[in-house]
Amino acid sequence: MIENPRADELVDAVAKWIDSIRPSLPPRDAFLARVAANVLSVVKREILLGPQADAAAVERLSQLLGVSGNVNTLNAVLCERLRSGDMDAETPGLLTALKANITDQIAIDQPNYSATGS
Repeated sequence: MIENPRADELVDAVAKWIDSIRPSLPPRDAFLARVAANVLSVVKREILLGPQADAAAVERLSQLLGVSGNVNTLNAVLCERLRSGDMDAETPGLLTALKANITDQIAIDQPNYSATGS
């Protein structure tokens, strides 16, 4: 099995190459190149941080819901309980778990985002 380069390293290399040629591109193509480089940055963070975020979400949701499963199954159970009214904002631990899950996802999708505006 080939161990190097890793997927995150390949994604990073392509993003850097795009950034290196971007200044020489016409304005519209430069903009699209920047979008592509940003997408690759999200992919890299998903590769590096996604498994840990999913594992943490599984742990939180399993405890909250009292059932086990993967992150997709647990999210489906959570949604069903919210829709049915079995859980709401007053459910102990719900908002804490949701905030933690969202914070982990924001670290992947928009790492420069600050909820405090600073």
